[in-house]
Amino acid sequence: MRFRTLEFTGSTLRLLDQTKLPRTEQFLDCTTVSDVFHAIRSLVVRGAPAIGVAAGYAMVLAAQGADCRSRAGILAALNQAGDYLKSCRPTAVNLAWAIDRMIAVANNSTANNCGELVTLLETEARAIEAEDRTMCEKIGANGEPLIPDGATILTHCNAGALATAGIGTALAVIYAAQAHGKKIRVYADETRPLWQGARLTAWELQQEGIEVTVLCDNAAGSLFAAGKIDAVIVGADRITKNGDVANKIGTYNVAVLAEKHGVPFYVAAPQSTIDQQLISGEQIPIEMRAPEEVIKPGGVIIAAEGTRVYNPAFDVTPNALITAIITDEGLWHGGRWDGRT
Repeated sequence: MRFRTLEFTGSTLRLLDQTKLPRTEQFLDCTTVSDVFHAIRSLVVRGAPAIGVAAGYAMVLAAQGADCRSRAGILAALNQAGDYLKSCRPTAVNLAWAIDRMIAVANNSTANNCGELVTLLETEARAIEAEDRTMCEKIGANGEPLIPDGATILTHCNAGALATAGIGTALAVIYAAQAHGKKIRVYADETRPLWQGARLTAWELQQEGIEVTVLCDNAAGSLFAAGKIDAVIVGADRITKNGDVANKIGTYNVAVLAEKHGVPFYVAAPQSTIDQQLISGEQIPIEMRAPEEVIKPGGVIIAAEGTRVYNPAFDVTPNALITAIITDEGLWHGGRWDGRT
């Protein structure tokens, strides 16, 4: 990709500020756990895989800033930082997954001084980032055969390189299809209230020379009715054991439309997004966000003062509406796994 979503220098986590796109490419340097917390919370960095990688590096920063007089002090600082980071976005399971992995490395290590432990943690965080890039490539390879040449695809929110450390999840399938010489057209839902589709997906696809058209979320039905959509591909922030999927608010609407019109609905996500502790989507915690995102977009008030706002960040799509889940380990079809890599 022409850009990098994040980069760790050893003492600083540099993030491409996605709140500024597409107007400007600006970076935010994070040197503390608090910096990373607020970057994730404010959507400077977003997308389940990307915030997992960012959280891994935040744990390195936590170790660097810990009381190094004892191993117990370092471990206590890591646990405190982990609990703090987990609270910033509760729906995306990759956040907690990466934090727990980093804490496990610290607990299982024999390191007795801060320097050794910081080195171990940085090595693990870089491994998480490298695995994320590989995961994206595998998702693209596993999903590409599902996409016919000349397909027109609808996507919702952003599940591309901006949401990962690699080439993305949902968009990885599109990039792989393009690399195989397939002519692909994309419709990108604007994705209210924060326009991740209009601001991020369209920008990203334009960087890669893929034809993309942005539409209002409530225009998607007219495209299905006109027979203009061949497939839907979206990402995921959490997948439960039975295959229910939490993704950006509005995903469920698109899944219902796809089923009504006989269009395949695909979810692309890494294995790390599957939460084996939750049986069904009813158990997924749904993040609620500030009302200002809805009634004051871009700082412009569009509703009367005192208007009540319902602003969930995610909704849940039941597995019955999902044609297949495309992961780095293979495809999930109605409760069974096929084509493991």
